[in-house]
Amino acid sequence: MKRSRFRYLRKILAFTAMVIILLGLLITIQTIRFSSRQIRIDPVAPVAIAAEATDRLSEAIQLSTVSYPGRIDTLAFRQLDTLIRNRFPLVDSLLERISVTDFSQVFRWPGRQADMQPILLLAHLDVVPVEDEAMSKWTYPPYSGEIADGYIWGRGSLDDKISAFAILEAIEHLLQEGYQPNRTIYLAFGHDEEVSGKAGAQTIARYFQEQGIRFEFVLDEGQLILENALAGLQPPLAMIGLAEKGYLTLDLQVDLPEGGHSSMPPPETAIGILARGIDLLQQSPSPARLDGATRGLFEYIGPEMDPMYKVIFANLWLTKPLLIKQLSGGNASNAMIRTTTAPTIIQGGVKANVLPTQAGAKINFRILPGETTASVTEYVREVIDDERVQVSPSADDSHQEPSPVSGTDTFGFRVIEKSIRQIFPEAVVAPALVIAATDSRHYQIVSDQIYRFQPLYLTQADLKRLHGIDERISVGNYEQAIRFYRQLISNATR
Repeated sequence: MKRSRFRYLRKILAFTAMVIILLGLLITIQTIRFSSRQIRIDPVAPVAIAAEATDRLSEAIQLSTVSYPGRIDTLAFRQLDTLIRNRFPLVDSLLERISVTDFSQVFRWPGRQADMQPILLLAHLDVVPVEDEAMSKWTYPPYSGEIADGYIWGRGSLDDKISAFAILEAIEHLLQEGYQPNRTIYLAFGHDEEVSGKAGAQTIARYFQEQGIRFEFVLDEGQLILENALAGLQPPLAMIGLAEKGYLTLDLQVDLPEGGHSSMPPPETAIGILARGIDLLQQSPSPARLDGATRGLFEYIGPEMDPMYKVIFANLWLTKPLLIKQLSGGNASNAMIRTTTAPTIIQGGVKANVLPTQAGAKINFRILPGETTASVTEYVREVIDDERVQVSPSADDSHQEPSPVSGTDTFGFRVIEKSIRQIFPEAVVAPALVIAATDSRHYQIVSDQIYRFQPLYLTQADLKRLHGIDERISVGNYEQAIRFYRQLISNATR
């Protein structure tokens, strides 16, 4: 009997050892086959950028083109229009200006070959306001455009006057050389991106649609070049946004027939019922997914990572649950893999000793591509599962479906990728998901290939300056941004 048990144990151990060996062999093979997706191309020699370029961006920052819901500083935008006309004389005289809205800017640079689909470069000219209590915390005033310590300081230096002016600088430079593109180039600079883009980008996109114009690709802001982007990745990471998440705000409302005195409360109050619903939502996050743009990110960066991380990304068939658990632990990484849930406003009660008959809350969702506003709404109803909690889209907030996911095997992606590698050769290029909203979402009606990349080389600390205190861009980074757009235009239209 003992010998029989011993033989059985030996078989189990032998089988286990064989499984471990085969598993190790498979992991090793997968890791070896996990080869680099980075294109090999020589960097281009830096083009000299005139010192006046920084002055022009500084002048633009000094104009406080702040956008507010329902109103606009018309004087600041008209002054910006005059600045562009005066400071970019070749752009003003050789490119066609198209009047679509009063304050957005639309340009057309005719190409030599009319049968080629044009390309569209986007930016926005408006900026977010600076809170009064934050003014004193800035090193230099937010609308000073101060050039100091190697930086250009102020609102718009990162988001997003830098893109508009870098594009204009690049084109002015090419026009000085007598360059003419083979395909037509359009520029569209919106004036209300920070408050939905409906008066600017949406109106411009509808104009293009009415004219029957479709674009080979569209490029907007959205992703950038980031140092120390991920643990295990040593080079800076240049991310090209293939898609952006949708946006939905739901109202949760509880209405009870009776209130009463707090000294004789019922088992559940309106606030208690609402709080339970919110808690259920936060305890039941949407399922995580590693697909689309996020899957592409891992496929591109995995081969460039330190050995341990390379093994993990090369073997997602095995490591996916572990990776999802790890990504779910960080705010930014969690937003990459699932539809996020954020209670943002709650209301209920009028007095400490009075039971409220009503309680309400607003819950904001950023929706992963592949899901919809309707599917998220239904998911919320299923999770709460309480007829007393009414769930409906918020009437005072806009809603947006997730964008389609653009491809990586396309002319547009390859041109952007090539241009990044030529100007920023040290960077690893990868597709990615944009978790915020950009003007590009309005242009889905005129192009199937929409990409989101801004040639900003930032650190983790710099990210806090976006919409924050001490927004700034280094002079060197701005010059590189000009070189990037110049190279992009050349690569796309030569």
